[in-house]
Amino acid sequence: QVQLVESGGGLVQPGGSLRLSCAASGSIFSINAMGWYRQAPGKQRELVARITSGGITNYADSVKGRFTISRDNAKNTVYLQMNDLKPEDTAVYYCNCVHVRWGFSTNYWGQGTQVTVSS
Repeated sequence: QVQLVESGGGLVQPGGSLRLSCAASGSIFSINAMGWYRQAPGKQRELVARITSGGITNYADSVKGRFTISRDNAKNTVYLQMNDLKPEDTAVYYCNCVHVRWGFSTNYWGQGTQVTVSS
């Protein structure tokens, strides 16, 4: 089993910044991709940003140029730097990782952290 623990959410004014962190722990063999998803009330969960173990990234169009994903492979930790936040970024943000063991992939999710952008 792999556990993901997120931190860094909170309330911020429009135009402000937040940094989310997510650390994986437990019986880790190999983690491939790590990423952040978000879910706003009444909406489906959507991909925000994703990064592979080799550092290849992809972003939702709505956050390109404002958010930056990074990871520390040695610490099994992924970060999301969010700048120029907008009210529409308000959502619960979930960390995700793809764990690979003996050729089998398993998705793990964190418990979620609330990000609220409001004046």
